[in-house]
Amino acid sequence: MAPDGLAAAYETAFRHAPLGIALATSTGVLLHVNDTLCELLGLPETALLGRPLLDFTHPEDLAGAIAACKAVQETRSRGWRHECRLLDANGAPRPVQVLTSWIDDATTDGQLVMVIEDISDRKRIEDRLRHRVGHDALTGLPNRHLFNDRLEHALRRAERDGTSLCLLLIDLDGFKEINDRLGHAAGDAALTTFAARLTHALRASDTAARLGGDEFVLLCEDTHPADAHALIARIRLALEVPIELSDGDVLLGFSVGLAHVPGRIRTSPAAVLAEADQRMYANKRR
Repeated sequence: MAPDGLAAAYETAFRHAPLGIALATSTGVLLHVNDTLCELLGLPETALLGRPLLDFTHPEDLAGAIAACKAVQETRSRGWRHECRLLDANGAPRPVQVLTSWIDDATTDGQLVMVIEDISDRKRIEDRLRHRVGHDALTGLPNRHLFNDRLEHALRRAERDGTSLCLLLIDLDGFKEINDRLGHAAGDAALTTFAARLTHALRASDTAARLGGDEFVLLCEDTHPADAHALIARIRLALEVPIELSDGDVLLGFSVGLAHVPGRIRTSPAAVLAEADQRMYANKRR
């Protein structure tokens, strides 16, 4: 193929490549961009050329993108990869993976070729999987694993900042009878309704989780026992309305154990849960 024909073929491949491609100066100022990158950002070519790609990077990801650009300049890497979010014409973040290669050029101080891949679908799948790992499949609440992690961090904050926290362990009363009389589908419906009412009664800073079966737990940071008892009263009030099931209405009650951790105290999640568990079963026996 003649040189002119080869150049035309390269230009066609560049323009219509399925991934975003940009040629930039060594400092990241865009010199040429292809149609895919323009479509990704919802911007015309004229709005991109002459500006660094950093101008379109999400503020929270800017430090990482700057570090990646400096690393390419220093190492003259031919395959530096990093992930960030670019902002499109509407200001919406678009997750991308950027593969940057350094090109030596005798007429300049070097240039960069950036291949920019939209990874929105992959990120959505990762988010769903991450949520599934840390949340109860039935109620959508955090599960035991995620709750233990949050409780660990909350205890460390309370120890460091001198704030107290309360943990409420809740066990539904008579739930086994619902399963036995109406079936497991009705039991699942009762659990999801309880979880929704429980969440509605919480403050934005509180965390509710399902530990398993009919056992739930609440973490209330920067909270004293009086506040926790007020929360218990709100939950009992929410359960005064019968839960409507296909085979009839049911009323749910619960037993609760309260563990209070004053500030500046070092303890463990297991110890706090054990204390709440003991008090909950003492209340259930009464």
